[in-house]
Amino acid sequence: MKKTVLSIGFLTALFIQAALGQGKRVPASADRKEFIEVEKNVKLHVTDMGEGQPIVLIHGWPLSDAMYEYQYQYLEQKGFRVIGITLRGFGKSDKPYGRYDFDVFSDDIKVVLEKLRIQNAVLGGFSMGGAVVIHYVTKYNSAHISKLALFAAAAPSWKQREGFPYGVPEADLNALIKNTTTNRQDLIAGFGASFPAKEGAISKNVEKWLENINLEASPYAITKSITALRDLDLRPELSKINIPVAIFHGVYDKLCNFEFANQLNKGIKNSYIVRFENSGHALFFEEMDKFNTELEKFARSK
Repeated sequence: MKKTVLSIGFLTALFIQAALGQGKRVPASADRKEFIEVEKNVKLHVTDMGEGQPIVLIHGWPLSDAMYEYQYQYLEQKGFRVIGITLRGFGKSDKPYGRYDFDVFSDDIKVVLEKLRIQNAVLGGFSMGGAVVIHYVTKYNSAHISKLALFAAAAPSWKQREGFPYGVPEADLNALIKNTTTNRQDLIAGFGASFPAKEGAISKNVEKWLENINLEASPYAITKSITALRDLDLRPELSKINIPVAIFHGVYDKLCNFEFANQLNKGIKNSYIVRFENSGHALFFEEMDKFNTELEKFARSK
């Protein structure tokens, strides 16, 4: 009986010691949320790394925040807090039935920035994401943002319009939109050839990586969002932008004509162009080192 009592006492002591040891563990995570709720039953996927000056990145169509894989670690190592937001309907974010337009995307970004208590951030957007961030800063008067970066932006108008001959003809856009509802897989697979300056400029593995990200998007969301982009004309909004703007654009961009960069530069008073002489639409990968260092330089500029 005495041995039994001693054994129970010994085991109890071990259990208490183990419990106390677990309680003292220092958390390995930095308490950053990977998913942030923007409205009831809708959460967005967020990559949130590093400390310091925040840089917030918005992806293009139909990508996700995963496209910035080769920016995240570079910027974190340079002393920035870098945040990638995946818009609703794309990547790992929720994909509810409902609206997918630039007001909704901007409202969602605002909620994320508020919940993360972000101030004085550099906000960057690629392709359709470039149009999203322009709409955000003009709708919310640059709330939480001190600088804007546009990467191969599908702006100020992706569509060819009166007084704007540089865009894509409406008939071509309508055909693309129809393809999202009838031939999505082949449409996405074909982006690999049109993204770089010339076919073969990025490897087949990189093409496959981008294709896999694109295929994560909701088919419904990609149709609705690209239709909203077709109908968006940001030209009247450019004069409202009153923060510094850097315009990154590939000279050989086949999806968003380089003239888009010139028109943005003309319309935004405190802006400058960074030419990517060896890039098409995939400038974030084709000239990765230049992209990263120019973004770092812009973020540090006074």
